[in-house]
Amino acid sequence: MVKVVQKSISPLQLLQALEQVYPDAHCELLYRNPWQLLVATILSAQCTDKRVNLVTVELFRELPDPEHMAAASQQQVEDLIRSTGFYRNKAKSLIRSAQQVLTLHQGKVPADLNALVALSGVGRKTANVVLGNAYQIPGMVVDTHVKRLARRFGWTQTDKPEQIEIELSRLLPPTTWIQCSHTLIAHGRACCKAPTPICSACPIVKLCPRIGVQTAR
Repeated sequence: MVKVVQKSISPLQLLQALEQVYPDAHCELLYRNPWQLLVATILSAQCTDKRVNLVTVELFRELPDPEHMAAASQQQVEDLIRSTGFYRNKAKSLIRSAQQVLTLHQGKVPADLNALVALSGVGRKTANVVLGNAYQIPGMVVDTHVKRLARRFGWTQTDKPEQIEIELSRLLPPTTWIQCSHTLIAHGRACCKAPTPICSACPIVKLCPRIGVQTAR
């Protein structure tokens, strides 16, 4: 049985320590405007950012904006995004969300959480990615890395992304929300991996509130 060692360090202090380790952490999806970020984030579901960036080069060349996407055929979009996985559902969501942006928002991606999640294929994670990175509006992005690290750090006990978002938003000041996900994702990819963290290589292991826990999800 692995012994859990509790440390008296606040979530903000731990996040600040991680920010020192990953000062250049940022959104790795490539985009030129809010619409392209929305598209790239929808495509990133169950797909790596690297793969999405390869796909969007051709996708944005052929369908650069909501007008072109809304007029595209299902088959055309599927062919362009096939390698991202779940391409049929993603194609439907992209076409429908483009139509909604045109009809409901005059062709501009809304800078509002409720309006964003009302778009086809857009959940709270995607909405917060767009708000934070395209509009600099604080939002707590909870992806698989953030969820895993939040549980390992003892910041939450739940598996539900929306509840994790609420709990992290209470623990951390709004000024940290945008960068928080970038930092946690960077750490999750570097050494706090699934299913087993590489604690021996962790640069903040002495600060970790639950050092040595190998089974946290």
